[in-house]
Amino acid sequence: MSDGPGRKPTIYDEDILDVFRSSSDPVLTTSEVASHFDITHRGVRDRLEKLEEENVIECKKVGARGMVWWYPGHASTP
Repeated sequence: MSDGPGRKPTIYDEDILDVFRSSSDPVLTTSEVASHFDITHRGVRDRLEKLEEENVIECKKVGARGMVWWYPGHASTP
């Protein structure tokens, strides 16, 4: 990640996938992923949605507003 004055931090796709790879949980919430980065919850959700659209990760809606995400390459995929 890199950032300068007035610039938002840069988070690479691999940084996000590393969160899934290093997790003992097979699925993660947006908040759980966001806790690893210094960007907004919305920013992380946008990135997760982009990765889902690209078929890199998968998601499922749970409850009224909740989403869980998983990386199919993770050893403990649901």
